[in-house]
Amino acid sequence: MKDTSKQYDAVIKTCRELFVNKMKDYGCAWRILRLPSLTDQIFIKAQRIRSLQENEVRKVDEDEKPEFIGIINYSVMALIQLEKGIASQPDLSVEEAMRLYDEKISLTKELMENKNHDYGEAWRDMRVSSLTDLIIQKLLRVKQIEDNKGQTLVSEGIDANYQDMINYAIFAMILMQETTA
Repeated sequence: MKDTSKQYDAVIKTCRELFVNKMKDYGCAWRILRLPSLTDQIFIKAQRIRSLQENEVRKVDEDEKPEFIGIINYSVMALIQLEKGIASQPDLSVEEAMRLYDEKISLTKELMENKNHDYGEAWRDMRVSSLTDLIIQKLLRVKQIEDNKGQTLVSEGIDANYQDMINYAIFAMILMQETTA
């Protein structure tokens, strides 16, 4: 578990650096995005990963890593939107956005640690392609919940699905790192 925590933090460090640099470049224009728009952005990233995993020929010379980073950062944005609501104009300073980012990641890491304890780090025996499929499954669940206006009968809410997507994407990045190390 110690290695997982350190590896998790290293992945988040990369994601956070990109997030803060984009905040400095663009501000928080993403604050105007409705949840279905964020969900669709994540879906595009996940579909691209799946396509890269299935196709032998790549017309754009990029691997899955930037797409997994996008899934993580867009999911954090969605968690922030769930808490704060959608803004009509950018309304967060870089400092406030990063405080919220860190808060959402802290809660998500805590969830991962609890699940890792109960599941015994089963994800370490999974394939990256299976983690991709689980992310897509979570996205389809979120889309259905969004179509149901957020109502569920027995299922966890949208926030838990975004947190799971973050954790699956981080696991995928850890596994990819281990196979290239």
